[in-house]
Amino acid sequence: MDYNWDFSSVLANKALLLVGLQNSLILGGTCLVLGLFFGMFVGAARYSRKPIFYWPATALVEVFRNTPVLVQIMWFFFAFPIISPFEIDAFTAAALGLTLNTTAFSSEIYRAGIQSIHKGQWEASKALGMNYFQQMTRIIMPQAVRRMIPAFMNRIIELIKMTSLASVIAYGELMYQAKSISTISFNPIEMYTSVALIFFVLIFTFSLFVQRIEKYLSLKG
Repeated sequence: MDYNWDFSSVLANKALLLVGLQNSLILGGTCLVLGLFFGMFVGAARYSRKPIFYWPATALVEVFRNTPVLVQIMWFFFAFPIISPFEIDAFTAAALGLTLNTTAFSSEIYRAGIQSIHKGQWEASKALGMNYFQQMTRIIMPQAVRRMIPAFMNRIIELIKMTSLASVIAYGELMYQAKSISTISFNPIEMYTSVALIFFVLIFTFSLFVQRIEKYLSLKG
């Protein structure tokens, strides 16, 4: 069937879309920083031989790695306030779901990076009298992080795309703004096409950056 494309309503509401994009980036940036930070400790705990560290970290990883992110976000928004004395808004619920999911996956990246370091490095640092924390922070992690960068870059791309899931709990990110506008202007084709193009440009640009980083690391290696 013939369809007359009309992007006039998209252009007329570009300010709202920019606000949505800004909110998406704020959500993604917040979850990225927190997820990588906590993931480092969870990954180290997963590598530890002490049950007091290993089992709680493993439980967190398995729960948030093996359940859908959408379910996690909705659980924090609808279920968590029922069983706790806290009321949380849409941003907090989305941030909790995405942060814990990112923590779970990034911890596995950290763990794999740590395991890639030769055991001789552990033995040498132990011979110098370092404790576990000193071994991790001074010897192991500085070497492992370089090997983790490509995996982290891909994880960032996934996180950017997952921010659109926050629209289901009415957080005003890009997808939610597009849905609201299309409901009023009756132009879902143009609106969602525009959103897809915005995400494509954003992620494709970052992908090119990732490729350059990976190329640089391969040359350095």
